[in-house]
Amino acid sequence: MSATELHEIVAKSAAEYAVPGVAVGIWHGGREIYASHGVTSVANPLPVDEDTIFTLGSTSKSFTATALVILAEQGKVDFDAPVRRYLPDLRLADERAAATISVGNLLNHTAGFDTWMLRDTGDGDDALATYVDHLDELTLIAEPGERASYSQAAYNLLGRVIEVVTGKTYEQAVRDLLFEPLGLENTTFFAAEAMTRKFSLGHSIDAEGPKVSPTWKVHRAQNPGGGGASSARDLVRWARFHLGDGRAESGERIVSAEALQAMRRQTVELRGSSLGDGFGICWFLREIDGAATFAHGGSSVGQFADFIAVPEHDFAIAVTTNAEPGGTPCNLAIIRWALEHYLGLVDRDPEPVAFDAARAAEITGEYEVDMMIVSVVDEGDHLSLAARIRPELRAAAPDDMPADCEPAHMGFLGEDGDDYIVTEGPLQGQRGYFARDEHGAVTAIDLAGRQFRRVKSAG
Repeated sequence: MSATELHEIVAKSAAEYAVPGVAVGIWHGGREIYASHGVTSVANPLPVDEDTIFTLGSTSKSFTATALVILAEQGKVDFDAPVRRYLPDLRLADERAAATISVGNLLNHTAGFDTWMLRDTGDGDDALATYVDHLDELTLIAEPGERASYSQAAYNLLGRVIEVVTGKTYEQAVRDLLFEPLGLENTTFFAAEAMTRKFSLGHSIDAEGPKVSPTWKVHRAQNPGGGGASSARDLVRWARFHLGDGRAESGERIVSAEALQAMRRQTVELRGSSLGDGFGICWFLREIDGAATFAHGGSSVGQFADFIAVPEHDFAIAVTTNAEPGGTPCNLAIIRWALEHYLGLVDRDPEPVAFDAARAAEITGEYEVDMMIVSVVDEGDHLSLAARIRPELRAAAPDDMPADCEPAHMGFLGEDGDDYIVTEGPLQGQRGYFARDEHGAVTAIDLAGRQFRRVKSAG
């Protein structure tokens, strides 16, 4: 497969989705392949290349989880142990949950936590400790171990566990355990480090064109769950490590091959989700056209990163982009093209069934998590879904909030059941389901691996 073809599809996708800058890195059978297009910022444009630093959002969680796997092999962390073994003063909204939640529950998103908790606790070395001191403000949505629901707050809590067991800040611990031995020279958690190199800025696109995002990344307490930044070249190195035997390129043993492989064994099922069939240790696991994959994606202040690996083909691809709302669909288009053209794997969305007014009446209304509200509306001949930031949060921090998602078509998958798919817009391809109580009433929508609780019906 010619690298020229990859460059062409990257440029085409950037234009189609109105993304100012894209960087792609591929590892395939011992070969590194890169393609870039566009600029770091429309306000101060520099050409994007494989060493340009993009913020990663939740793809950063793979650093946190891998660091904990190393610490577990060193005997410093037990995944089956309650978190209070390491953080005895942990307080949550429910005392029983605080006493029983395990490190493993946090790693595979079965702790029963709501999604974010966006409290800004400053940029000091105590940012994570202070954040954790306020976790009793976080809504608990399920009993520990009851179900998977994706949570940023869970990984921020894991970052504090890393601090306690290593005696270092989270960032220094991850640097020592991973970044330095693996040679991830352009991977960081700090804007002050990124600004000494070439880095991308986020953008939002509207009818007037692209606008540079006024902030670069989330505040420090969010680093374990979504505060990392990296380049396409470093993400290829990250892929080589996870597809390898646990050694760095230098030959230094970082962790056992068995421990790395265990990260991509399913620990909990995800029902009806486009993100995966289940969680391993952090990784989203999904079979694509018969091939097992592990992956993670993320977004942060107008920048988007997606990483997916196919072990049986010794293949991985990382795509980074710098604009919303086009970043996610642009990444997906490039990844699907690469899977098909390099590996012959076809990843297509299923088609929804015809609109049914009676089924629509059961599920229309509003659903919420701590940061967002999702509206499902009967438009007369189809269903639409829209996601928006809570007004009070946008008012408090307007520069830090992503753009709301405009209403997009959605439909049920199958004549029976509650699984659905979004068929257009930034959420295109997202699949999930509507949850019901013991009486059959719809109580929640699962979107992007998160449970949004129903708070209002259309009637």
